[in-house]
Amino acid sequence: MAHARADVRLSPCPRSTRHDNVFVLDLGDAENRFHPDWLTAVSTALDEVEKTDGPRALVTAATGKFYSNGLDRDWLFAHADQHQDYVVSVHELFARMLSLPVIAVAALQGHTFAAGAMFSLAHDFRVMRADRGYWCLPEADINIPFTPGMAALIQSRLATQTAHEAMLTARRYGGADTAAAGIVDQAVGEDVVRSTAIEIAQAQVAQAGDTLGTIKTRMYAPVLAALRDTDNPLG
Repeated sequence: MAHARADVRLSPCPRSTRHDNVFVLDLGDAENRFHPDWLTAVSTALDEVEKTDGPRALVTAATGKFYSNGLDRDWLFAHADQHQDYVVSVHELFARMLSLPVIAVAALQGHTFAAGAMFSLAHDFRVMRADRGYWCLPEADINIPFTPGMAALIQSRLATQTAHEAMLTARRYGGADTAAAGIVDQAVGEDVVRSTAIEIAQAQVAQAGDTLGTIKTRMYAPVLAALRDTDNPLG
């Protein structure tokens, strides 16, 4: 859920490459907002990760100023009649990442806001640039309440006090602050954000498979149920 400006061009579709056993999904080089085409491209990339056999893991990354600025509010305002369906599709992306049968690592090289921050939380691990960029849940500032599924996701992946502060105050956490608060696992130099994420992922490729997917699904069963509630996704 992020403020979108009409003068910001749409990101190119996310693209997937491989580094040995690690799939690297580059989300784009603009604001990487959740346009429906962007969501479809990410889903297609996840299809490839899931259908591949053998050891594997996933890193999501981006280039430029943003990792992701969240929902595409320009598109949403222009398609208000599709609001609920759009939120359902975003929830499904979060649910799919949270229960993916491979280890997923987010490489946060830039600003990570709103639904983009929630997307990062759906990964197993996060690495963020230490010196610049913010991680933020701005919903309290922009007067948009978290959906039940979003609230459940955030509260399941952050310590209670951190979730409380992040959700209620819209604090902008810098890289070092995110590590101190446990939002990310490491804060590192800009030049090694992606390579550090790949190293973490590579060390966990043997975990991929149905057992890992089952463990995640059972760990986060209440969150997944909330995210996949298509009858009342907005609460």
